[in-house]
Amino acid sequence: MTTYEPVIENGEPVVTYEVRGPVALVTVNRPKYTNAQNSKVTYALDAAFVRAVDDDAVKVIVLAGAGKHFSGGHDIGTPGRDIDESFERKAVIWWDHTDKQGVDSRYARESEVYLGMCRRWRELPKPMIAMVQGACIAGGLMLAWSCDFIIASEDAFFSDPVVRMNIPGVEYFAHPWVMNPRAAKEFLFTGDRFSAQRAHALGMVNHVVPRDELESTVFALAERVAKMPRLGLALAKKAVNQAEDLQGLRTGMDSVFGLHHAAHAHNAEVDTDSLAGLDARAMAESNKRAASGPA
Repeated sequence: MTTYEPVIENGEPVVTYEVRGPVALVTVNRPKYTNAQNSKVTYALDAAFVRAVDDDAVKVIVLAGAGKHFSGGHDIGTPGRDIDESFERKAVIWWDHTDKQGVDSRYARESEVYLGMCRRWRELPKPMIAMVQGACIAGGLMLAWSCDFIIASEDAFFSDPVVRMNIPGVEYFAHPWVMNPRAAKEFLFTGDRFSAQRAHALGMVNHVVPRDELESTVFALAERVAKMPRLGLALAKKAVNQAEDLQGLRTGMDSVFGLHHAAHAHNAEVDTDSLAGLDARAMAESNKRAASGPA
């Protein structure tokens, strides 16, 4: 079995791991920063998922976020932002990004840390359930969308506001598949928050429950799924994933990933940086203003 060592930031693990019967609970643990995803979180999540897959007693994996919010997205401005650090690359065969410049650096890093990792997690042979409360924004969507089910609390909301950065959506571009294309366009063109109820109506979320019932609902479903044979679950998951890919999900992501990096390059050329000068604070303020839009 793979050795698992927690990754520590400011004295706390960035991801926690717990086994409850046949269910492994993997939790992003940066609540002070709305569980923003830096590279430390990415690789800690990957190590936790590998640990769960290696453990024959684990039948189902639950992905959660500590505190008020599931995830506020990628880390674009916390003290723990580690964009210039090297990590052991696992998702794709690409060179290290830290000694490169421009697209040569950004494309290498995001191919590995964002798109590559989410695709890797989508292919895990064990069912995964995202347990979502509060904010699920941008990079947070990628974490949830990598899972097989999404169970949301009534106060959960979903948003991909990166068009404000001239970027056509997050790297794991599943929008037209997790909801219908017209809804995906509204989601992107407005940057509005979609409530859990709206997400459920569009098919992006399996169930919406009161906040105080979220954990019990998720674990009850996980335990029902865990009663099925392991191989049957793995093959059924692969069958549905293959059907989605035949519908264009994987090639669609590849094409949009190119547009995503064209946008980064444009921003770097005409603005202050590849994010069009929008740091975490500016994006948070913009997202709050958008909250007054339709849900």
